[in-house]
Amino acid sequence: MIPPPLFASLPMYDWPEFLSATDSFWAGLSRHLGFMGKLDHRAAHDALWRNPQLVFSQTCGYPFTHEFSGILHYLATPHYAADGCEGARYCSIILAREKQPLAEFKTARSAINSLDSMSGMLALKLVMAGQLSKGDFFVPPVITGSHLGSMAAVQQGKADICAIDCVCIALARKYRPEALEGLVEIARSPHVPGLPYVTRSASVPIMRQRLWAAFADPELAEVRAALLLNDVSVLADNVYDIIPALEADL
Repeated sequence: MIPPPLFASLPMYDWPEFLSATDSFWAGLSRHLGFMGKLDHRAAHDALWRNPQLVFSQTCGYPFTHEFSGILHYLATPHYAADGCEGARYCSIILAREKQPLAEFKTARSAINSLDSMSGMLALKLVMAGQLSKGDFFVPPVITGSHLGSMAAVQQGKADICAIDCVCIALARKYRPEALEGLVEIARSPHVPGLPYVTRSASVPIMRQRLWAAFADPELAEVRAALLLNDVSVLADNVYDIIPALEADL
């Protein structure tokens, strides 16, 4: 019997504006990993994470610590050259159409990318914790499907406030500045570990060694810079436990 094909995905920052850079980065990374398959660019990333043939991917910390806990194996955490990042940690930036105290947004309509997002959902709840009822939104949020969709919803008046991953904001400033027009920063969320690289493979130690080699490869320096990638770290096994702990304190 022919085994099913292995595959990889990088769905968290897979924008068309820098698709070629993403593919070039993966080409170099896969060369170091010894896996020459192409990236799977399908939008249904959660289905890809469930597939045992997944070699390499990146996920949000919330699904990693909730639905996919014990399913996805942690590899490492990339560092991004973005305002709001501190090494392997990042925060969300809270945006609105005008700068007002947080209390003014107590009953405002929020735009969130998904119900299982650290940066778009939980980060906003953490910032608004003193204004919310039992840790939940007073007004049902608009679920947009993406951070870009959340920014557009606030721009268009369909929502009043959103929390956006600071890496997405840095990428928008570089590649899609119109996505930030008319939006102002009103707060920042607590820092948490960044979006981890993950696998379904059991070959974690050797994959980590090869991942470090890819981040040190001078031939990949240009595409790493295009993607704002500047380093990678392996964090302690329990470091992502801060995410469910923060949620439990709401």
